[in-house]
Amino acid sequence: MLKVEKINVFYDEVQVLWDLSLEVKQGEIVSIVGPNGAGKTTLLKTISGLIRPKTGLIMFLNERIDGLIPHKIVERGIVQVPEGRRLFPFMTVQENLEMGAYTRRAREKLKESLEFVYQLFPALKERRNQLAATLSGGEQQMLAIGRALMSQPKLLLIDEPTFGLAPKIIADVIEVVRKLNEKGTTVLLAEQNIQCALELSDRIYIIETGKVALNKPPSELMEMESVRQWYLGL
Repeated sequence: MLKVEKINVFYDEVQVLWDLSLEVKQGEIVSIVGPNGAGKTTLLKTISGLIRPKTGLIMFLNERIDGLIPHKIVERGIVQVPEGRRLFPFMTVQENLEMGAYTRRAREKLKESLEFVYQLFPALKERRNQLAATLSGGEQQMLAIGRALMSQPKLLLIDEPTFGLAPKIIADVIEVVRKLNEKGTTVLLAEQNIQCALELSDRIYIIETGKVALNKPPSELMEMESVRQWYLGL
């Protein structure tokens, strides 16, 4: 579905990603794990078209997309839930959701999508006339995911969805991502919390200093002493 091939990405003169390759197959949940500054967010922004790779290519559904502007990539079915949620704080829950229905195809199915999001997140329906700024951190994360779903993504990119959330809310986020995947949405997740990634993912890429260090299923990573020691503290 998605194939990233040997991309090199810079911020001005500073290189952030080095010959990075990654693949996501349809129906998978794939996680990118690594410490702060490893390049996880940069990778998602590059896939979304917010940053252009200097070299390399990105293919989505057998079409090259690394030269497209962001809204054209959204139209093809890749939608990102950004780190920090980036909601419109002084708009209501429903207004934020409606902003997610950007493409023509999404606008045509706006009512259907709203109903789907409200079924997935009943708390958002209860608070649909409430300002986004007044929601709890967990509710804001659910709203950010819901807004992305309004675009009816084929591939959902989620950046650090559990950051700063209480354990109970993290469990709720994990369950939501799992449900979305069961309903047919392919997910690429950037996450510092490797326990979350191990619980959710079909495969995990560990990124260190802008390069892929490992790419394995969770079961194989759990058997590796280096991963158990450095990432799990075991």
